[in-house]
Amino acid sequence: MKVSARNNLRGVVTAIKAGAVNTEVILDVNGAPLVAMITNESVHSLGLTVGADVFALIKASFVILATEDGGLKTSARNRLCGTIERITRGAVNAEVVLALDGGTRLVAMITNDSTEELGLAEGGRACALIKAPHVILAVED
Repeated sequence: MKVSARNNLRGVVTAIKAGAVNTEVILDVNGAPLVAMITNESVHSLGLTVGADVFALIKASFVILATEDGGLKTSARNRLCGTIERITRGAVNAEVVLALDGGTRLVAMITNDSTEELGLAEGGRACALIKAPHVILAVED
């Protein structure tokens, strides 16, 4: 499988919480919990069960970065913290690679202005905020 999403994380399903229309699927990605919100139909068509191996696909532009310090409360279900491994600046945007505490790499695409305003620097700490509906799940055939 080849995809354009910069983040292709391998995980294991640890919980499935079905609702009337959508299901919350919780993954363990190298020790970090990742929550995805998908349709009930998708749970069935993917054959998801607790213990199943899955891939979580997340576009870099869906990842919001925040500083680690200080009581920011958001509606994003996922908050994954780590060390900034690399920042590559373009004309308008910067690609930020975050090495999560469990060893997984996560890529965010943010504006250069945001990079400066947040004071992001290689070797510094940051947290990735990802809304559960922005996590796409895939399984191998």
